[in-house]
Amino acid sequence: MTRPGNQHDRLTRDNLLDLEDHHLVRSESVQDDQRQVWVLTARGHREAKQLLEREGIRISVLRKEEYDPDTGELLGTGYSDHAAAVTSTAAELHRAGIGHRLGFTTEVGHRLGNGYVQRADLVVRAPAFGVPVMLLEIDRRTEDAYELVHKLRRYWEWGRLLPSDADEKSVRLARSRPDAIEHIDHEKRLWRRVYPPTGREGLPPVAFVFADTTAAKVANTVAVLEEAGRRYWAPRRYDTYHRGITARDYGQAVPVLVTTLEQLQEHGAGAAVWRRLGRAGEQTLTAALDNPDGDALYRRQAALADAEEERRRVAEREARRPACSRCGAKFTDQRWKETTARSGAWKAGELSVCGSCRADDVAREKAAAEALWEPPPTPEREPDDRDQEPGKPRRGLFRRRH
Repeated sequence: MTRPGNQHDRLTRDNLLDLEDHHLVRSESVQDDQRQVWVLTARGHREAKQLLEREGIRISVLRKEEYDPDTGELLGTGYSDHAAAVTSTAAELHRAGIGHRLGFTTEVGHRLGNGYVQRADLVVRAPAFGVPVMLLEIDRRTEDAYELVHKLRRYWEWGRLLPSDADEKSVRLARSRPDAIEHIDHEKRLWRRVYPPTGREGLPPVAFVFADTTAAKVANTVAVLEEAGRRYWAPRRYDTYHRGITARDYGQAVPVLVTTLEQLQEHGAGAAVWRRLGRAGEQTLTAALDNPDGDALYRRQAALADAEEERRRVAEREARRPACSRCGAKFTDQRWKETTARSGAWKAGELSVCGSCRADDVAREKAAAEALWEPPPTPEREPDDRDQEPGKPRRGLFRRRH
């Protein structure tokens, strides 16, 4: 247990001694800088589990006392150094305001499809800081660099798993071909049952924090991670018909950050001490996690590409628009449609003239037709009562019979 930045740790020491008197903690080792490493006893571990796990906080495994049978010395001091580095990393994050003190969990297991469990050294949840979740691996360079690549691969594979109760359609799609899982939304995957949405594209981010090592070893390890692990962290090109798209698709990638515990302690976790694989230079944590060349840029570029494509189509269409052979005016859309429609071209008149000239032709044809029109002759009809002059008897009323 450490409290970075304390000039006087007497209160912490007194509390630890009091817990030791009650057989809840024990001092396991002393580091090179004279800091003591304290761990929970079996009794303290049981009480801590009862206190924390009811709040949904997972406690790490119990550190058992193991002694060398020949010398009687306590074994596993390397574990203690690693545990101290994990605790120091959490403390630095908390001191920078990244994560609540109960928002850290250690030794979090991630079970793969083959039964293997990949345990994260530390998981931090700091939604108020813009980091809903981040998995951390603390490496004191006791592992081969390629083992870190395998860890990254396992996190990537875990992020592509479906839950056991996934719908049948998703299961059939995932089994149809190896990359079919990429077409299944993250909301339907297993990792979303465990962690909240990251607020960014891709899978939960992974950070490698190197401790107690040299800058040269860190540089070599990062180079291996960057090259051998490219498939897991690198974004892809967007599968689009748009031209000139420079944005990258981070939807299936694991964001990977690297830093050192020494940098965190010297500058603070909130400073520009985080480097994102695939980028040059160091950034703040949220800046390193953001994807300025990702989905947001793609939407802007796609909108601009759509607008440019529409302008190009309009320009090409205008270049094809016919002009009137008589007055030179461009055809209107309606006139163009009339002259090209199969069902109506026969009644559109002269196809090379515009709508106005066509209207003039129709008017002239109508005037000429009216000038040539003569009323039809009135047909002769037999006289009837309407032809009888007033005051004269009607003809035929007194017709004699023979």
